[in-house]
Amino acid sequence: MRDFVFRWFITAFAVFVAANIVGFGYTGIGCLLGASLLLGIINAFVRPILLFLSIPFILITLGLFILVINALMLKFVSEIVPCFQVHGFWRAIFGAVIVSLVSWLLSAFFRGSDGRVHILTHHTQIKQVRGRVIEPGE
Repeated sequence: MRDFVFRWFITAFAVFVAANIVGFGYTGIGCLLGASLLLGIINAFVRPILLFLSIPFILITLGLFILVINALMLKFVSEIVPCFQVHGFWRAIFGAVIVSLVSWLLSAFFRGSDGRVHILTHHTQIKQVRGRVIEPGE
């Protein structure tokens, strides 16, 4: 459950950044949160099927067709959520690029090499460690 909330938060932030850069139409933050929730659900269930069915196009275009699929997911969400609008296919493409980049950067920042989410904390005390200090030349 924590992983789903983490992914939703990243998607919500990425959609917020893309909406302000590309110029998606939205009525408020609640609208963006709802659109990002729906985008996350669609990406979890519909996108893998579309990726599997479009493997030949993905191979021919060396993976660039994945951007088209991501843009179609954004357009699909804008058709379902009335307060969230993506005007035009090229805005959807640029929005998909921005959402992908922001999601990738945030995921890389918060995820460890093991793939798990690591919550960043601040410890107020430094723990003392017992041990022998090895000086250079010993």
